[in-house]
Amino acid sequence: MARGTRKTAVLKLGGVGALAALLFAGGLQLASAGENNRPATTAAAQTVNCPTVRDKLPAVPAAASAQVERELANLDQEIARQNERLARQAVRPEGGPAFIDNAILGPLRSKRVAVLDRIEIAFNRIGAQRPNLDALAACSLNAPGVPSAVNGGAGQNGAGQNGNGNAGGQNGNGQNGNAGGQNGNAGGAARTVNCPRVVLPAVPAAAAGQVQAELATLDKQIAEADARLARLAVRPEGGPAFIDNAILGPLRSKRVAALDRIEIAFNRVGAQRPNLDGFATCGLN
Repeated sequence: MARGTRKTAVLKLGGVGALAALLFAGGLQLASAGENNRPATTAAAQTVNCPTVRDKLPAVPAAASAQVERELANLDQEIARQNERLARQAVRPEGGPAFIDNAILGPLRSKRVAVLDRIEIAFNRIGAQRPNLDALAACSLNAPGVPSAVNGGAGQNGAGQNGNGNAGGQNGNGQNGNAGGQNGNAGGAARTVNCPRVVLPAVPAAAAGQVQAELATLDKQIAEADARLARLAVRPEGGPAFIDNAILGPLRSKRVAALDRIEIAFNRVGAQRPNLDGFATCGLN
């Protein structure tokens, strides 16, 4: 009798274990579905909203213009870097409610403080009055789909002609262009890259997150190339083909990869794969 009782208990436990296993497996399956088939409810990621600096500067002395241009490019590069991170955050969130403040906006402010200080020093070093740029350090967030205002190159007049914005597949201009050509005051400023704006067909909702993340990546690549050109204006290196071999060539390769990932994002959800090869090559402004 005792053996029969033990056997019944084992069978009951086995049944509970099997049920638990089924529930556990079902839970994993549901969790997996929630992770991999996450509905694209966000039409676009937010972008950082930083005050523009170029239009707040006094006339830049010629002796300081190269350094100032380099630092303005650094500001734009940092904006592009954080926009890329926000785009990826929209696709795959991490951290708690204070994550954006602590991991994105806070460090961004610290970096801007350092860059703005170097711009002030560039004025002071040549005997010009040092401007007070402290109020331009802090950034907030734009509404989803609104591109960041940036400083751009002094010679650019097209608002965002290089950028793709972050409009969740709606191709808003603006990530790396000149914000209206304001205060183009630095004669002999560094050149900037001139990349075609990526024109997309309607982006399926299921692909929107990936597409906006890749558009942010393209903007980041432009900002990095512009920052390198700004440094090159201050301290030239290489021969006549240096820009083609060290900046434009690698930039094209990176853009080919990002554009290919955009095409795949369409294809993966059953939409017609666009041909974006014509948007890969950049020139110089």
